[in-house]
Amino acid sequence: MFHRFGIERRRADVMRRLAIVARRLEETVSLPLEIAYRRFSAVSGVGPWTSARIGGIALGDPDAVAVGDLHVPSLVSWALAGERRGSDERMLELLEPYRGQRARVIRLLMAGVRSR
Repeated sequence: MFHRFGIERRRADVMRRLAIVARRLEETVSLPLEIAYRRFSAVSGVGPWTSARIGGIALGDPDAVAVGDLHVPSLVSWALAGERRGSDERMLELLEPYRGQRARVIRLLMAGVRSR
């Protein structure tokens, strides 16, 4: 069913599981962030990257950092240290002074991104 849209089976299965618990996930907007993240992570196939993306976008978590992203570590490393390549570890190190607002810092960096 999802294959014709370019979504492989593994991701389609996660989407189905999320649809089954959609009502419980919608409740997370009124829960403390810690509990909301636990609820996301309880769904098989939802890991730290997906939880952070959901938390940052849907819940407005100002500190959500999606570790495991392909591009964001290099963006942060370039913008904050002038380093072309970044790792998750280096990204977290550079963002540490902004703890509590790291998602906002990333969004600002993304908004101002230019070709190198």
